[in-house]
Amino acid sequence: MKGIKDLKNIKGKKGKKDASTNLLKSLDSFVLGVGAALMIGIMVSQQFRHQVGVSMNYLIGWLPDYLPFYVVLFALAAVTGLYATLIQKYTMDWGYLRVQQEKMKSFQREFREAQLSGDKARQQQLQNEQKTMMGDQGKMMKMQMKPMLYIGVISIPLFMWAYLYIDQHPSGLMMVFPFWGEQSLSGTVIGPIFYWFYWYFVCSIPVSQIIRKALNVGGM
Repeated sequence: MKGIKDLKNIKGKKGKKDASTNLLKSLDSFVLGVGAALMIGIMVSQQFRHQVGVSMNYLIGWLPDYLPFYVVLFALAAVTGLYATLIQKYTMDWGYLRVQQEKMKSFQREFREAQLSGDKARQQQLQNEQKTMMGDQGKMMKMQMKPMLYIGVISIPLFMWAYLYIDQHPSGLMMVFPFWGEQSLSGTVIGPIFYWFYWYFVCSIPVSQIIRKALNVGGM
């Protein structure tokens, strides 16, 4: 009787584990689907971009009432930097990526040497090896694409809100930049690059690097 009870307990635990695994897979697929929908939506529909910004305004639209907008942008850069780093840390196999990058560097070096020496046989052999490596490259691209969809779930709505807020306050958001003096955040630095995006980009680089260093992410 004890053996039968133990068997039932094992089956029960296995069933719970399978249910938990299926739930995580479903949640993973849902989040990836949301990320993909957001990416496609902002590329094809201006109305979609506007609605995403409006929706986010209900959540964080109060921030500029208490902080200067350039401080809000800095906070958004910090949030997205932390979120992106955590996603990359737990969804990417950095060891595998390092190995593949070393293999690619070694391949390129050997192929260049074979070209310079005129070794046709070696070139043919390396080209055959390259066909096999294409599968690894595809796996790397898939591995890097998944975190982008996860990150987009947070970063895209935040960007759409910032864009909407600045569009609604074209002249009231000013900031002093080195060399350029006081500028409107809705103005453009050069071409299509807005001052607000430039400031966000400048903030995100050091914040992301500090977070990545603290969490030991990457090290490619």
